[in-house]
Amino acid sequence: MTFALSTIPHHKRLNGTISQLANQDSLELHFDDHRFFTELLGQHDSHIRTIEQALGVRIGVNGSTLKISGSHVEQALSGRLLSELYDLLKRGYPIYSGDVEYAIRILRADHNVDLKDIFLDAVYVSAHKRIISPKSLNQKAYIDAIRAHDIVFGIGPAGTGKTYLAMAMALAALMKNQVTRMVLCRPAVEAGEKLGFLPGDLAEKVNPYLRPLYDALHDMVDFDRARRMLERGTIEVAPLAFMRGRTLNDSFIILDEAQNTTSEQMKMFLTRLGYGSKAVITGDITQIDLPSGKLSGLKEARTVLANTPGISFIYFNERDVVRHRLVQAIITAYESFNGEGPAGPPLNNSNSGA
Repeated sequence: MTFALSTIPHHKRLNGTISQLANQDSLELHFDDHRFFTELLGQHDSHIRTIEQALGVRIGVNGSTLKISGSHVEQALSGRLLSELYDLLKRGYPIYSGDVEYAIRILRADHNVDLKDIFLDAVYVSAHKRIISPKSLNQKAYIDAIRAHDIVFGIGPAGTGKTYLAMAMALAALMKNQVTRMVLCRPAVEAGEKLGFLPGDLAEKVNPYLRPLYDALHDMVDFDRARRMLERGTIEVAPLAFMRGRTLNDSFIILDEAQNTTSEQMKMFLTRLGYGSKAVITGDITQIDLPSGKLSGLKEARTVLANTPGISFIYFNERDVVRHRLVQAIITAYESFNGEGPAGPPLNNSNSGA
């Protein structure tokens, strides 16, 4: 008989034929395209194993049919998950092992969300033809905020895609001629080290601080093209101190590691914004390396600018981590050990002044 359970709000959009067996203990899904079905299973059925482990179900494979055994709630979630992943494949979106894990997190966090509204929101296509898109609800809120606001703060732990997605948005704006320049900057004083006491010339001193930005850039743009854009000044990577005294018009500006700015540096950066420009400020307020007694400019800005029209604050947490699966567990363990909560309100992100 036709399977329809109240725990699956989107059951009418499920792909393939779905039926519940007479004993009420299993759910069967039949898929009509063998090629997409094979991709849905993953290499050596790896995607199926991931779902089984995460949701506590058993999934049997027979031809192009999947038989799901487990509690009715987990059956329903597994059925919806597999159907929506299958829909993504039919729409041309390749499913990787990480995508399955991200999809499970998303559907667990919000039963009303449709995976295609998140995964198919392509931000940028990298030089390696890889689609860069949000992988969590907060990442989706983040890119929507960047589209709608001129200044956006992304606050949360490492590995949540704050800087990477901001750079993808900046490159997309640059390629569409929405801006004429992309500026990436970081504070150049971290972990108590002052540049004057470090060996080497200026370039040698600042490059280690900027290396993560170069790495992300080269992950999205092929090396030769990135080099040409850097030489022409279309893309600029510089220490935060180099922003002083400038007005940046028609630019997309990203300030990374903003938790290590002082109050004065943050104010200086925010007032560089010129006509036709956007700024994205990212940081983790649990990883402040400023000398004792120095107030973090990011923490102060969160209080001072919270209700300013045109400025949005998006908060990330361990559920948004898109690095190795252990990173999420590590962040949670340290927050618990140190008695720290997440960086801010994780599930009720809102756009200030919207």
